[in-house]
Amino acid sequence: MSTDPAEPAAREEHPQDRPGRASAPPWWVWAAAWPVTAVFVLSNAATPLYVLWQRDIGFSQGTLTVVFACYIAGLLGSLLVSGVVSDRFGRRPVLLPALGLALAACAVFATASTVAALVVARLFTGIAVGAVVSAGMAAVTDVGGPDRRRLAALLASCAMVLGAGLGPLLAGALSEVLPAPTRTVFLAEALLLLTAGLAVLRMPLPRPAAPAAGPWMRVPGVPRGHGMRLAMGVAVFAPGITATSFLLSLGPSLLADVVGVRGGTAAGAMVFAMFLAAIGAQTALQRLPRRAVLLLGAAGTAASMLALVAAVHTSSAALLAASALLAGAGQGLGQLGGLSLLNSALPPRRLAEANAAFNVGGYVPAGLLPVLTGYLSDHAGLTAATTAFGAVLLTLAATGATVVATGRRRAPEPD
Repeated sequence: MSTDPAEPAAREEHPQDRPGRASAPPWWVWAAAWPVTAVFVLSNAATPLYVLWQRDIGFSQGTLTVVFACYIAGLLGSLLVSGVVSDRFGRRPVLLPALGLALAACAVFATASTVAALVVARLFTGIAVGAVVSAGMAAVTDVGGPDRRRLAALLASCAMVLGAGLGPLLAGALSEVLPAPTRTVFLAEALLLLTAGLAVLRMPLPRPAAPAAGPWMRVPGVPRGHGMRLAMGVAVFAPGITATSFLLSLGPSLLADVVGVRGGTAAGAMVFAMFLAAIGAQTALQRLPRRAVLLLGAAGTAASMLALVAAVHTSSAALLAASALLAGAGQGLGQLGGLSLLNSALPPRRLAEANAAFNVGGYVPAGLLPVLTGYLSDHAGLTAATTAFGAVLLTLAATGATVVATGRRRAPEPD
């Protein structure tokens, strides 16, 4: 049992979280994670295609990072609403419209011929992803039941990074072997989203618990007594996802312009390897204490930034690859540790909102810092801008480790 005094009272209010509640068959916990994977495939599928749009449409590195950041803007706006709505009405009424919007994003991407179209497609994608990281990841926990909370946190986190890695890998490979790649890639993704919709329709989700009072649209948060758990997770997850966001937006440019490696397959493979490292780190270290997972995540992000700065100053493909792998591990462990801390203690009626709060804390710097770096690179060069980014993120990762180390006394590890 958790040592947090606020937890027992919260659990007593929610019969669906009591040990006697029937759990869904084990395979449904895995199936419940598929919609998260499918939407996250879309989230990064455009990464290796930006060089094609830059060639055909014509826009700068700064504009590229703004297009990328529109996704973050849509995601953050979605998180202000989707978590609360999901906790009040259930996961399905949020997930189905999100999948519909993701399909609309595919259609806009497939026909994009202007920067404005790319902005709209990225905005739609962000809104869909915001709904999935709150309602979809909470649905995995709901289907898993109280006896599979650690497994649910692992599957939800791995589903997110697996989709994020598969998207650019598939898009990069298809862009070099198929005609009209910016169309065929998103047609294939639309098919994945349709299968995810079927999974949501059949998912054995429990009825929503009695909702908490409060406004529909608000900055998401956690119940009283759980703030330190949220703070520790965000302190590590935010630098980790900012590192991977930077490599998603400017990684192909670093490969081509600084390292001299060109081609969509190379860019897609680097991103896939980055998120494969996230899955590997999560799977290998899932049984460690949650704070140990977070501390290792902070160390991974810090090491990634050291390798990144070294890579751009030596034009080393090996160091850039090492940076990507370490960034993936840092994000993955920060994500797993943070989600596990929340899943282990929060009542179901506040879980989607808590997931939203966790992701807001991570995605705000993930949207701002790469954009600032992109515009700085237009004026000072990609090497100088990347060096500045690495120094800032190294400091944030060290700060995150400090927050985790000092937060143990205020939020003891739950059983």
